[in-house]
Amino acid sequence: MSLVLPNAVSAWFAIDKRGDLTGIRRWFTADAIVIDEGKTHQGHAAIEAWLRSVQSSFDYSVEPIDVHADGSRFTVTANLVGNFPGSPVVLRYVFGLTGDRINTLEIA
Repeated sequence: MSLVLPNAVSAWFAIDKRGDLTGIRRWFTADAIVIDEGKTHQGHAAIEAWLRSVQSSFDYSVEPIDVHADGSRFTVTANLVGNFPGSPVVLRYVFGLTGDRINTLEIA
């Protein structure tokens, strides 16, 4: 079964998988906020720096397994497996969309 995700959400998982940071500017609003591990990263430069740091610190893969839509909010449940403490884990990625772009992403 494949999940039907909005384009921006699918793009996020592709960006994360490939490590292609150029997609951040295409798929995130200029003032977007990402919250991960209790830290907030706002704007393209901060989000790119955060993702670069995560990708250079760990080898991991993410597999979305469920999605729930509530208006412009999409909660994606995903398996995360890698060389980090506590692996594997199931995480929730909560996306807030503005039009066809991500305005907020909270990973918990």
